[in-house]
Amino acid sequence: MSEFGNGSREDLVRLGQKMDASVEEALALTTEVLTIRNRVGKNQFLAANEAQSRYARNAWGKNSNIVLKARQMGITTWIAGRFFLKTITHPGTVTVQAAHTQEAAEALFRIVHRFLGQLPEALRGGALKGAKCSARRIAFPEIDSEYLVETAGDRNAGRGLTITNLHCTELARWPGDPEETLAGLRATLSPEGELVMESTPNGASGCFWKEWQEAEKTGTVRHFFPWWLEPAYRADAVEETSLSEDEQRLRADFGLKLEQIGYRRRIQENFRGLARQEYAEDADSCFLASGSCWFEVGAIDERLRAVQEPVERRRDLWIWARPQPGRQYVVAVDPAGGSPDGDYSAVEVIDREEGLQCAELRSHLSQLETAEAAAELAREYNGALIAVERNNHGHGVLAYLRSRCNYERIYRTKDGQDGWPTQHSTRPTMVADLGSALVDRPTLFSSERLLRECRTFVRGPGGRPAAAAGEHDDCVMAMAVAIAVRKEHFAPKQLQ
Repeated sequence: MSEFGNGSREDLVRLGQKMDASVEEALALTTEVLTIRNRVGKNQFLAANEAQSRYARNAWGKNSNIVLKARQMGITTWIAGRFFLKTITHPGTVTVQAAHTQEAAEALFRIVHRFLGQLPEALRGGALKGAKCSARRIAFPEIDSEYLVETAGDRNAGRGLTITNLHCTELARWPGDPEETLAGLRATLSPEGELVMESTPNGASGCFWKEWQEAEKTGTVRHFFPWWLEPAYRADAVEETSLSEDEQRLRADFGLKLEQIGYRRRIQENFRGLARQEYAEDADSCFLASGSCWFEVGAIDERLRAVQEPVERRRDLWIWARPQPGRQYVVAVDPAGGSPDGDYSAVEVIDREEGLQCAELRSHLSQLETAEAAAELAREYNGALIAVERNNHGHGVLAYLRSRCNYERIYRTKDGQDGWPTQHSTRPTMVADLGSALVDRPTLFSSERLLRECRTFVRGPGGRPAAAAGEHDDCVMAMAVAIAVRKEHFAPKQLQ
């Protein structure tokens, strides 16, 4: 009798237990039983490449994962294989893969059909012999499991099911309202179910971008796979003496071979501006801004790679520099309405002398809560000057600062009005000064949240700078107010 027995339900359960025992057992089983078609059209066993092996190990035991990758890394196939094995070795399993197009769904299902059709003979019999196949569904009646492939354009995808494994592939390219579709699928996922979202990047906005940015908050594990992990991505070696500074950095940081540098040059020649997106090298610059980013993208990406963790976190308050005796500070506030589905209230604390970002609060707060948080920070930072953007919700925050918080050191315009006016005459200069600071003195800024907002701050209709559709600019505007107030009130020599 083979190691797979006769493929009975009990034999399949035993294989599932073996696969669940360790990642090494899971990797070995995949290599023994799953067949794929390789790049030259020949069938071979699914032996994990570097990216697939890294994913398998880093995702082990994690129920929620998101994968950002360069194109054609084999991750989609690997996840399909893992979920197929779980489907046939764990009775009662429902696996759903949601693809971005009909063509992609059909291609995925061909891969899954090959898994089934090329199983070792001992496994094709027994409990799997009665498998029922349709255009998008394989059902295994004897073990009460099924594997389905859906398209994200179908708003009813997954409805009526209790999903055990959910694979959302090319999420960045889902049509329609991908957030609504994803929410509907998530609602059908069992409490102990496994979710994998994966995609190549497609702009610094949208559902996949948001899921990637908010992964830490949602308890989702991030996985990033740059193009050079794929062994097929090689070309003729270049001369070492011809390496640019950027190529030397890649060699030093990631050990790229001269053949890989040659391939990279080919990528850049063929894809030009899309090279960073299609063949990702880091988890920031690959998200090319949707529309034309208002700020200098290169400066933002370089700073994002260098920022450090806050020295202190108090929930949504991040602190990089604590108040120092004798120093003066500005606390700038961009208020919001407090709705959990709306904009954030943002508070930025900067040093008066240097312009250094010291602290940042970004949270859904009511007007009273925003006033209380700003007053508390201002008192902590040596009685700082509070500058509130007075548009809309700002009037309520200003009133609470004086009446409820008893805080009097509030920025006033030359005509004696409380608060900073962001309007047609002031907004362009505010945004321009922030943009100049990002280029001239990027080390002033330490917040990943702020820098990512800068990344999605684009030229909108009519050329007006604003957050890309579905994104936020609350930290951007709070920091722009802080810089503007410092420039006007304290620093006639401006930032330098």
